[in-house]
Amino acid sequence: MTGRPPRKNSASRRVGRRLVLAAVTAGVAVIVAACGADYYEIPIETPIQPKLDVSAFQRVLVAGFVAGGSEDVDANQETVRLLRSQLRTKSSLKVIDADVLPLLEVAQDQAQPGSGEAGSSSGTSADRAAAPAGLKNIKEEKDLEPYERLFANTTYWKRIGEEFQNPLIVTGTVLFTNRSTSGFVQRDQEVFDSLGRRRVMPVRTYMERKGFVLRPKFVFIDGRTGATMYSESYREEVLYNAQQNTPALSSYFELMDRLVPSFLSALSSQKIKGSRVLLK
Repeated sequence: MTGRPPRKNSASRRVGRRLVLAAVTAGVAVIVAACGADYYEIPIETPIQPKLDVSAFQRVLVAGFVAGGSEDVDANQETVRLLRSQLRTKSSLKVIDADVLPLLEVAQDQAQPGSGEAGSSSGTSADRAAAPAGLKNIKEEKDLEPYERLFANTTYWKRIGEEFQNPLIVTGTVLFTNRSTSGFVQRDQEVFDSLGRRRVMPVRTYMERKGFVLRPKFVFIDGRTGATMYSESYREEVLYNAQQNTPALSSYFELMDRLVPSFLSALSSQKIKGSRVLLK
């Protein structure tokens, strides 16, 4: 009498299916390798909506900044120059070419007794050299606090707006300071074994580093009313090996390059460009 063959259990069937799938996959890989896979790249763009509605304005005035920190960079002049250049190419607003406002002096004049809310420039240079109580040379972040009242002076900014046909006004603060630090950092180190095979291993090393910190605050003011419409603060830093000699101005531009897209996104729609790779 012939008996019925034993049934395979479910685990055996799953193993069998996996072996078949592996064989099919390997066969497809061989065919693709023999024929040559054909790839193509598709560029994509992701739109980012602006944070601020500037449809009521046709012109923009990058007026100037209360700046401090490193004396190696005139952060007021450089920031105005850079933002105007970016807005000319990446914004629909017409950029106004005007003298950069010396906002440190303006703030000191407004703090003089009897200057009034709109601010006065009648103080002598000696008066301005000796900053009024609360106003001082800007070396660190807390030194900026007394100057914040300048951006709330609607009378002053409305007067500036009237002078330039009621534009959107861009102003704020910029602090660009030196930074030194030391401690353990992780870096990749290339090693070779006894057979000459290359490996990359993470290694913790004690290092002294120096660099710069950039802290800008961009304030957008309605030139028709002098009122603040929007403001946003940023912080970026860059550190180098202590033996590396990097010019301060070069580091300033490196850090601003990181911030410019965020600045522009406040005013107009921006697009993040990327790509996808597809297989034909």
